[in-house]
Amino acid sequence: MKYRCTVCGYIYDPEVGDPDSGIEPGTPFENLPDDWTCPVCGVSKDMFEPLED
Repeated sequence: MKYRCTVCGYIYDPEVGDPDSGIEPGTPFENLPDDWTCPVCGVSKDMFEPLED
């Protein structure tokens, strides 16, 4: 499931991961480190919401 940043609209796609932050493709949102932040605007994980398919 993809997650969207409610601040800037960035979409976290588990199939892509976040290579710039060292997050491998295939990493579910739930498995992101607690200190991971949005790569665009820098807010924490609790500012993301699940996207319905």
